Amino acid sequence: MRKNILQILTILCAACPVAGLAQAPKDAVVISNEDIKAVLKYAADTKRTIPDNSIRVIDMGKYQLAVAVIHRGATGGANAAGAAGNAGRGAAAAPNPQAACGERRSGATGPNGIYHDDTAETYVVVSGSGTLITGGTIVNGTRSAADNEVTTILNGPSCNGTMVGYSSRQIKEGDVIVIPEGVPHGFTTIPDHVTYLSVRPDLKKVLQHGYVNPGLAKK
Repeated sequence: MRKNILQILTILCAACPVAGLAQAPKDAVVISNEDIKAVLKYAADTKRTIPDNSIRVIDMGKYQLAVAVIHRGATGGANAAGAAGNAGRGAAAAPNPQAACGERRSGATGPNGIYHDDTAETYVVVSGSGTLITGGTIVNGTRSAADNEVTTILNGPSCNGTMVGYSSRQIKEGDVIVIPEGVPHGFTTIPDHVTYLSVRPDLKKVLQHGYVNPGLAKK
């Protein structure tokens, strides 16, 4: 009996990698311009407070690949808090000592930013412009909750807080920016708006498997 159980376990273990690879697409996955517009329209219609909208999370077999579209309004507009200093997508979490991350510095001031533990990002700016800040250090940060959308759908476990020691650059339509995992980033100034795609390799499969934006699910 024990020998039979061991044989079954051996077969199952050998089959697991094959099953994982079998989920990889067998052809190109197309996210059309119409899909992107549909997701942005859905976000506007539902009055989402988070400017970041994941379009799809695609199972590539050994890893996942997420594609998102982000639209940030002018820093002087009604959504200035979310558009400029808050790369963390939405209202800041209440202080929680157990969820602290980054360095602790009493009285530190600066723009807000975020870094992601496991997911890098490649931005492709499709319209507008803004001042992107990257690098440096997050101080007095708060870790994203396990059930927060940032953690489950957008970027995986992340740290949101005050950015110090960063560099600034103007980004505009047509620019491509690669932000490695663990690198703080955010926006300070957006004259009118900035809209960009974000491609996110998910090597550890921390994002929701097979996620499809509700704006596409209704098509």
